Amino acid sequence: MPDQHPRRLIIAITGATGTVYGVRLLQVLRDVSNIETHLMISDAGMLNLHQELDMKRKEVEALADVTHSVRDIGASIASGSFQSECMIVAPCSMKTLASVAHGLSDNLIARAADVILKERRRLILMVRETPLNLAHLRNMTAVTEMGGIIFPPLPGFYHHPQTIAEMVDHTVGRVLDLCAVSHALTPRWNGIKDGA
Repeated sequence: MPDQHPRRLIIAITGATGTVYGVRLLQVLRDVSNIETHLMISDAGMLNLHQELDMKRKEVEALADVTHSVRDIGASIASGSFQSECMIVAPCSMKTLASVAHGLSDNLIARAADVILKERRRLILMVRETPLNLAHLRNMTAVTEMGGIIFPPLPGFYHHPQTIAEMVDHTVGRVLDLCAVSHALTPRWNGIKDGA
């Protein structure tokens, strides 16, 4: 009989603005039954967590079921035999994007992403940079061609958000949809209203 384990999702927070997306994902997933989250935070990601959300490492790590050092290249999530369903890099820096696009595996975040791609699992990179240069665009194309999903956290306005939190939840909800995680973070689109 195969081992029974919860659905495993890997979350990485890297050094781009928008750390709120990674934190909010962890907060939502913490309350979903049968999901086990595995978290990595890069050094630059930690700087941004402190700058943007005034959070300490222990506060963020407490939101995850399992934490891994980005330097631990021998961690469980570095192997294809580790059964996980989805990996989300939220936010994803251009450095991390480049590492994934070129298969560098220079830290555990890039190695885990490489594993997800080689095992044909779902990789979602919430890339954050603007404007984009040609290297950024080519790296996004390369990851897409490998089966990854490029998901810039762009806000939607058709649901008339009133707060930044509602805008964040809308984006987080769309990402959770891609990982087949049920949620009620944001209303669903029901078509154009009459009289538009």
